[in-house]
Amino acid sequence: MDRKELMAGKKRIVIKIGSSSLVHPETGDMDLVKMERLVRIVADISNSGKDVVLVSSGAIAVGRKTMKINERPKEKSVKQACAAIGQTRLMMVYQRLFAEYNKVPAQVLITKLTMIHDENRRNARATFAELLSMGVIPIVNENDTVVTDEIEFGDNDTLSAIVAALIHADLLIVLSDVDGFYDDNPKVNPNAKLIEEIDYITDDFEAMAGGAVSEFGTGGMATKVAAARIANDAGADTVICNADDMKKLRHVLEGRNEGTLFRAHKNENFHLIDYLNKKHEEALS
Repeated sequence: MDRKELMAGKKRIVIKIGSSSLVHPETGDMDLVKMERLVRIVADISNSGKDVVLVSSGAIAVGRKTMKINERPKEKSVKQACAAIGQTRLMMVYQRLFAEYNKVPAQVLITKLTMIHDENRRNARATFAELLSMGVIPIVNENDTVVTDEIEFGDNDTLSAIVAALIHADLLIVLSDVDGFYDDNPKVNPNAKLIEEIDYITDDFEAMAGGAVSEFGTGGMATKVAAARIANDAGADTVICNADDMKKLRHVLEGRNEGTLFRAHKNENFHLIDYLNKKHEEALS
């Protein structure tokens, strides 16, 4: 099945955008033009009859800028204070932008405890289902204000894949500051080649991903490939592409060869709760 046919059949989509794609790298201020374009496309996806969930980073970065903290905070209490400040400002901007397109957003803050507790996880799934049935656009972030080292996801790449698995999405789009998955680091090797499609994510592919992060983001390519693996196992195709031009998001949905497509390979042995419990045990050990 080619990309155009594949994308035409998608009904429930999770879109993740990172901090570095929401702010101006020179100043750390919100990139309102880029956010407006993102909101416009997300609203249009909803208008087309598809369910769409937005997983948005940016709370800590926005809070840092608000409080004039120039460097990435190291103390958890400072990070959490910045998250509390930034999350409200971020949602205020999303609220105003979505209102321009007659769309209602809803804030959903999640921790790992939400997911590993059976009743909480079922309630979260039911809440997502109700919001989507209402035509509301859930905006998801980790609840950084209260999370501890033992119960944090650590990055929104992982969170977006878990949300995709939770709500049985059939497509995850990870918007980043890179064009997709390369066979080498393109910032170091000018001859690195973009891999347009990957049928199955092996351990070798994950090893190739490295682990670089940006000034405003927490997840490198390694977390994105790991997220794609979770989503693929859960039955969702995944695309990693550059958020430098929001038209690329539209191109992905039109079935153009944008970014890297990781083909879904639903794993009957994959169970979200088993994955979460394993990661939780690893964090505690």
